[in-house]
Amino acid sequence: MRKLVTTVSDPAGVEVRDLPGLARRARWEVVKTVTTNKAGHIGGPLSMMDILVSLYFRELRIRVEEPDWVDRDWFVLSKGHAAIGLYAVLALRGFLPIEELATFDKGDSRLQGHPDVTRLPGLDASTGSLGQGLSLGVGMALGARLAGRDSHTFVLMGDGEIQEGMVWEAVQAAARYKLANLTAIVDRNGLQQFGLPSTAETTLTDRGDRRDPWYGVDLSAVFQAFGWRVIEIDGHDYDQIAAAFALARSGDPAGRPTVLLAHTVKGKGLSLAEGVHTWHSIVPSAEDFERARQELEPEEIELLDSYAVTSVNSGNGAQA
Repeated sequence: MRKLVTTVSDPAGVEVRDLPGLARRARWEVVKTVTTNKAGHIGGPLSMMDILVSLYFRELRIRVEEPDWVDRDWFVLSKGHAAIGLYAVLALRGFLPIEELATFDKGDSRLQGHPDVTRLPGLDASTGSLGQGLSLGVGMALGARLAGRDSHTFVLMGDGEIQEGMVWEAVQAAARYKLANLTAIVDRNGLQQFGLPSTAETTLTDRGDRRDPWYGVDLSAVFQAFGWRVIEIDGHDYDQIAAAFALARSGDPAGRPTVLLAHTVKGKGLSLAEGVHTWHSIVPSAEDFERARQELEPEEIELLDSYAVTSVNSGNGAQA
């Protein structure tokens, strides 16, 4: 296991110093959309937001004007219930109008409660049935290698989701086929909607013990035993995220796939939601929304056009 503390300065794409502002704007769009539409999740989208922003504005080789570019990098949001977080980032990146977020989860919308690859350009997979995303990523990475394409596949998973058995079948297969062009990211926020049986101290209204889904388990050692390269990072530290992505993309000399165990805080960025399991899926009250506005709404709303029209045509490393 390797823990990163490296400070990174990459002149390509969006500067690291600009990422917190983008993440704050995306978090605000998530809270605003869920509140207005009375549907969606908040805790998980907010915990993964710094990772998503880093991916889409610095790391992924993509073309906004050509979403199906065959040599692009591939991304799978395995925890598909957190789709509103991905939609907010895709909107800021230029794949859809910001205004379209208002249609989230409506019957005729391209922005369903879980990602639908047949509706929205910029998506690489339909997800939502938990535990299936890494299997898709294994196929994408293997297919790219067989086709001789220099692309990288990233799969973002929840720490509760990886309790599913088929995840570990994919983990074994990725190591067996030495998919060094595959990077899994575990959003390890330590909270899930349903957990272990309630303890004697919990009330009847509580639906379970919300201890870490991998309480007492050395998850790093488990992945290493399966033959993966493990990197542990603070999932809210942009320098650590960038350094981990760079190391993952450079490939492993032994051909191992890479997993980033990203330690995050559920509900990150919204003080009343941070580390609170009930914010897994909740519609904020009027009071909650006003507090979110004070903490997250940008002082000057900008559509960030200078970022949205920028695309990656070639090269490697962190570009946007």
